[in-house]
Amino acid sequence: MTRSAVACVLASLALSANVALAAAEQFGGPEEARAMLDRAVAALKTDKTAALKQFNDKNSKQFHDKDLYVFCFNVADGNFTAYQSPAMLGVDVRELKMQEDPIGQRAFDLVHDTPEGEVRTMEYNFPKAGAKKMVPKESIETRVGDQGCGVTYFK
Repeated sequence: MTRSAVACVLASLALSANVALAAAEQFGGPEEARAMLDRAVAALKTDKTAALKQFNDKNSKQFHDKDLYVFCFNVADGNFTAYQSPAMLGVDVRELKMQEDPIGQRAFDLVHDTPEGEVRTMEYNFPKAGAKKMVPKESIETRVGDQGCGVTYFK
């Protein structure tokens, strides 16, 4: 192999490794999701109104990092009070379905009657941004007063 061919192969391998590393860095993991949920619980306990405002602020790095974000819904009526997309605010979580999976109803049921502060998990399949293939995802959720809140991450 000529030097230029070897250089091309090495450059290609380096680029592939950088793309793979960048892709891995855009997704949060279980530890980061749990830390974000813990921050959200503390914020809700301090000042619910201010906390929900922060959860809905995409510039709040405490509650929006990589693909992780805090979502909350009122446990009485199921309506979203915090979500990544403002279009979802006021929508009943129980209406969310992914293919035949009623993930919204399952998320609601997961925390509705759960003792406050107890953390529960729920697995489901969801496509990553820009992809069609369904991959495993996990939601970690808890109840704080009248709010059911969680953070999801790809497994």
